[in-house]
Amino acid sequence: MIKFVIAFSKPEFAYVFENAYNDLLALVERMPDITRRQVVNVLGSPVGKPPYYRILEIYFENIETMEAALRSPAGQEAGGELGRRFKAGTYQAFYAEIFEESGGSTPTG
Repeated sequence: MIKFVIAFSKPEFAYVFENAYNDLLALVERMPDITRRQVVNVLGSPVGKPPYYRILEIYFENIETMEAALRSPAGQEAGGELGRRFKAGTYQAFYAEIFEESGGSTPTG
């Protein structure tokens, strides 16, 4: 399993962020073949100010499915919205393999 992650920094104006974020989320949810979507509201950090305000995780069965979804018309529209509504440097985007979902495990004892 693969997840596409968008991690947002704390916004200057929360109401502006929330409007833009809700519009983006509506577009993301139209993308094909999403197996799960998770929104994480960051509450704090044990070592000072947290680097993120909100994290959006979008799950796909595999990397090929994710790439196809990102290239789809809905994926392109969501990507365009991300670039238009959020300033460069206020978010990070990346994708990652989910270790346990890919058969990995950590030895115990």
